[in-house]
Amino acid sequence: MKIDKDLYTSHIKNDDKRFEMRRLLDKIELALKNHSIESTDFMDPYERYLARSIINRFDDIKYKEFGGTSNSERKVIFIYPDYLDDNYLDLNLTYLRVKGVVDGLNHRDYLGSLLSLGIKRSKTGDILVHKDYADIILKNEIGNFVLQNLDKVGGNKVSLSEIEAEELTEPTVNFRELSLFISSMRLDAFLSSIYNISRHESINIIKNGNVKVNWEEILKPSKELNVGDNISTRGRGRAMIKSIDGFSKKGRLHITVQILI
Repeated sequence: MKIDKDLYTSHIKNDDKRFEMRRLLDKIELALKNHSIESTDFMDPYERYLARSIINRFDDIKYKEFGGTSNSERKVIFIYPDYLDDNYLDLNLTYLRVKGVVDGLNHRDYLGSLLSLGIKRSKTGDILVHKDYADIILKNEIGNFVLQNLDKVGGNKVSLSEIEAEELTEPTVNFRELSLFISSMRLDAFLSSIYNISRHESINIIKNGNVKVNWEEILKPSKELNVGDNISTRGRGRAMIKSIDGFSKKGRLHITVQILI
């Protein structure tokens, strides 16, 4: 079966995402042709949203998402013909525990050390950071390489060992709540208020591709935000709009924001 990839991806504006979805269609072709179970690389929630919108157009294809834990942010999608038994899925994931002088290290430290080995981000899943250790979820194809070559994180000496999926532990996510008054729910207004920067600076940050809303890159400063939206700004962190609490006497919106610590 030859799939018309342009038909299924022409609506995707981002070139990188469109290329990823074309690769997904390659997997669907293989699953149908070879009567096999195929898997993607790790995808974030927005990428999986795009993937599901494509997969669901194929009546004879089923899929499962898995990332190591029940609350995984990054997951692999397994694709297979609807007549195959998914009880025999080979998850093809490796779980590594990192120990050593790691107190004070953060997600960025671990990810940076992995990428410095020449590993693609798509081959790495969630990194679960704890005070005394971190658990890293990887595709099998790079598991042994990381096990043998990752010996420092953030300049600190570390040791790695392979663990089972059942041993993965999810860290407690800590937020700092912030109460703000903003002129509107536009993305540029939100960034200006939360980071105390000028509207001009916030517009430049957005137009330079440094902001994602719900894991989707947003280039329009006028993007309207809603309660529950996750806003990630490169170099500044992640925030979530918890609630809209009313208006000030001057008509400014009163919102509560949770900032990831």
